[in-house]
Amino acid sequence: MKTNSDKKRLYIGGEWLEGNDHYDLRSPYSGKVIAQVPLAEKETVLKAIKCAEQGAKEMKKLTALERSNILERAAEIFKERIEECALILAKENAKPLKAARGEILRTIETYKFAAEEAKRIHGETIPMDAAKNGKGRFAYTKREPLGVIAAITPFNFPFNLAAHKLGPAFAAGNSVILKPASQTPLSALAAAGIFEEAGLPKGALNVVTGKGSVVGDVLVTDPRIKMVTFTGSVEVGLGIKERAGLKKVTLELGSNSAVIIDSAADLDAVAQRCVEGSFAYSGQVCISVQRIYVQEDLYESFLQKFTEKTKQLKFGDPESEDTDLSALISINEAKRVEGWIESARNAGTEIAYGGQRTGAILHPTIIKNAGSTQEVSCQEAFAPIVSVNSYKTWDEAIDLVNDSLYGLQAGVYTTSMPKAFDAVERLEVGGVIVNDIPSFRVDHMPYGGVKNSGTGREGIKYSVEEMTELKLAVFTL
Repeated sequence: MKTNSDKKRLYIGGEWLEGNDHYDLRSPYSGKVIAQVPLAEKETVLKAIKCAEQGAKEMKKLTALERSNILERAAEIFKERIEECALILAKENAKPLKAARGEILRTIETYKFAAEEAKRIHGETIPMDAAKNGKGRFAYTKREPLGVIAAITPFNFPFNLAAHKLGPAFAAGNSVILKPASQTPLSALAAAGIFEEAGLPKGALNVVTGKGSVVGDVLVTDPRIKMVTFTGSVEVGLGIKERAGLKKVTLELGSNSAVIIDSAADLDAVAQRCVEGSFAYSGQVCISVQRIYVQEDLYESFLQKFTEKTKQLKFGDPESEDTDLSALISINEAKRVEGWIESARNAGTEIAYGGQRTGAILHPTIIKNAGSTQEVSCQEAFAPIVSVNSYKTWDEAIDLVNDSLYGLQAGVYTTSMPKAFDAVERLEVGGVIVNDIPSFRVDHMPYGGVKNSGTGREGIKYSVEEMTELKLAVFTL
């Protein structure tokens, strides 16, 4: 698990294989080469699928306890290597160490949830005599693994979002071919090493690095792959759904999450949570706060508190203990959002704070009352930028949140119970977080969205359901 500039290998069929060609992996912060990563060819992916087929047979033979024990051992090894894994994140995706450690702790918890869920996969008996023709019959259901699952993961939480795919897949008895984001292969390869040490059968996990146009195309179209689970952009997700045929497909495609601040007992605490939700990991979070709608009587007070707390954030080297924000994943991403800021300025919108760019670092930026057609309002930023808008009536606030092509999660701060329940009923999102930010997530809750935010749900129990088939058995007595 070295993170210095060295040549990495693919992990296929329980073996570490050399690649024919490589690309330089560079630190988003320093620009230095930190590793050379294999570019898998089509033939390599086909070999991984063949190995995964055999791995799926071996996984199906394991008892629930054996699968649970492997996941528990993996969690324990991660616990021993928190600092090592956190440093990988700081290097490959510029995640500040404080946040990186938090991700590894969540990864451990995710695998422990999966270990527990492996023991709870069951069916039910069916009362056949409830039907006229069912008398004299006994029936039950059971859940069976799908086989080979393709997991395509993003750069922003490369350990934990991989765990949300690997954990339930292994708990259910499937094998996995993992295609990590090109910027974050080191975390996937580290996870492969940990599962190898934990005793996972050969072929149950295969890590194939390289171009999505090569690796992803084979995985999505090959009939031996029974499911594709993808986290990433809407455009890529739509392409996967169009080409996947009859495969199961789970898509988590992001958002431009909103929070309503209707009333609050402690506006200071609300402002602090909104700063965390807006700027954690430089806003490169699917449920990052991007739109804040504040009741007009609270607007000026909230904006002042929010701005003052934002000013306290420190940005710089991700390997520094003091850093809160570091570089975006690439300088092009920083330039893209810098263009949004210039567009807002040109439209006469006030930039309350920030707006500067230093290389790939975009300073935390607060925009006042952005128009509904401006990029910050209607597109996903994936950057440290947020609009703070005022509203007059409760109905207006609900409509403003729903005026989006996305619907992952939304937050609502209110001291009114009727309004809280009304928000749950009327907001067009997959999850409503009452009296907290939409960025809240624990790893066993159902997680997923509506509209362009995707299809299906993650959260270990719910992923297990997606990653199994229901089989019915009927006996004539």
